[in-house]
Amino acid sequence: MDPAANPSFKSYSKVDEQAEEAFRRKSRKRLIIIAISTVVLITIIVGALVGTLAPLNSKESKDDDLSSSSSDSIVAMCNVTRYPELCSSSMSSALKSSSNGTETNPKPHELFLLSLKIAFDELNILSSLLPKIGNKINDPTLQSALQVCETLFADAADYIDESISSIQVAQRYKIYDLRTWLSTAIADQETCIDALQETGKHQIITKEVRHAMSNSTKFISNSLAIACNILTILNDHNIPIHRKLLTAFDGGFPMWVHRRDRRLLVEEKPKPNVTVAWDGSGDFKTINEAVKSIPKKSKSRFIIYVKEGLYVGNVTVRKAYWNVMIYGDGMEKTIISASLNFADGIRTFFSGTFMVDGRGFIAKDIGFRNTAGPEKEQAVAVRSSSDQSIFYRCSFDAFQDTLYTHSNRQFYRDCHITGTVDFIFGNAAVVFQNCTIQPRQPLPGQFNTITAQSKSDPNQNTGMSMQRCMVTPFDNLTATTYFGRPWRDYATAVFMRSYIGEFLDPLGWASWDANVSTVYYAEFRNFGPGSVIDGRVGWPGVRPNISLEEAEKFTVEHFIQGSQWLPQASVLYDELL
Repeated sequence: MDPAANPSFKSYSKVDEQAEEAFRRKSRKRLIIIAISTVVLITIIVGALVGTLAPLNSKESKDDDLSSSSSDSIVAMCNVTRYPELCSSSMSSALKSSSNGTETNPKPHELFLLSLKIAFDELNILSSLLPKIGNKINDPTLQSALQVCETLFADAADYIDESISSIQVAQRYKIYDLRTWLSTAIADQETCIDALQETGKHQIITKEVRHAMSNSTKFISNSLAIACNILTILNDHNIPIHRKLLTAFDGGFPMWVHRRDRRLLVEEKPKPNVTVAWDGSGDFKTINEAVKSIPKKSKSRFIIYVKEGLYVGNVTVRKAYWNVMIYGDGMEKTIISASLNFADGIRTFFSGTFMVDGRGFIAKDIGFRNTAGPEKEQAVAVRSSSDQSIFYRCSFDAFQDTLYTHSNRQFYRDCHITGTVDFIFGNAAVVFQNCTIQPRQPLPGQFNTITAQSKSDPNQNTGMSMQRCMVTPFDNLTATTYFGRPWRDYATAVFMRSYIGEFLDPLGWASWDANVSTVYYAEFRNFGPGSVIDGRVGWPGVRPNISLEEAEKFTVEHFIQGSQWLPQASVLYDELL
């Protein structure tokens, strides 16, 4: 085809210059618009990202600061414990969990509270394991030991719960109260192991229970260490002391003590709520009938008068019975007697003729006996786990394991105690004043030990303090007799300004399975032929001649905070050494 014949047809080998120039101008304009739009879009996106990420970065920085601050606080707390790694890991984990994965910056008392909650949860786990362990065995002896454990684990959990509540609810609380309750929670678990071991059977069960309670014991120990050191921790880190973290000496009376308690121990026969008389002349013929009438958790004193006579049978004042007073006509006139014992298959913890768990208990002018005899081995006359309990002008008569001062704070004044092997034993913080303590003749081949104290943690505020007592033999004593022997590694016992008869072995103290280098056995200005200290055993923990300053730590005021609760019951006590 001829191109000239068709004017509409244009050759592609050549472009119109004007059209090309117009096309170029149009393209440049479009590119500029696209470029400007792109820049604007990028600016918007970047701005949005910066606006979004800046708070996140700020939050991450803040969280890092909080995390670092929390870690520092936890480390400061946990460094004072016996198990710092377990303390730190458990608290960090619990703190993250309680704040939905993001750590906060807790105050020191909040960390202390957290440590208690960790211990409480672990105790509940421990308690749930007991039925599973019990289902594995069909031995009545072991079953009875596990029953002891069940009772004590519940008791320990109650004391941890009480500690938590006192911090959460009370406007102010006393560190010494918390130390006492935490010390008791540890003692409770140790007593469970004692009950299992004394069966002498199926030691694999004992090992299983000991392994199961490993964490709970350590967690409570950590909380106890924090309670002992929290004021120092705050001071060392220049942290203002929270108004709740007060020492034991802040004055005031406990809310649950009624004013009339002041005169109860001064009056010879205070007006009772109920009277017990075996001859029917009272409200009840037996003490157990009277105990059933006690109101639970009463903040006022409930008084039971037991008339002269012999009352045979075991009596238990349970933990829910608070502020009970039982008084009689004299330690040689009103007698409570029974004979439960270890040889007949009863665990030591449950063998007491009289057993008291309720807080604020008072006994006056009553005798307590376990008549099982030396052949029956452990046979307790009284077992007290009552916090702030008082025994005034009472007698305790048995052979092995006469008086079980199991736990908490206790005071004995003008009492008479007789026995043979470990006849004053346990892990309470207990003071004996003006008491007559008399070892008696044991079985052939046995030796006597007056005390067997079982402090197992160096931070427990427990031990035995004998002040102004008469330590003399009962009848014709010929057996070798010692002040005591250490039941556990930190056993603590002190004899101060007491008369010591010539029967005492010059060594003073006998060994046991415990580490004798960590015990605390002391004497202060005793007198009498047995008080000569030249021949005392040379263990690192034996201190035959402590200073006045050291001795003052074991007075009523310092050791059991007696000025906080003894005057409310008007019980006499000597403060000065």
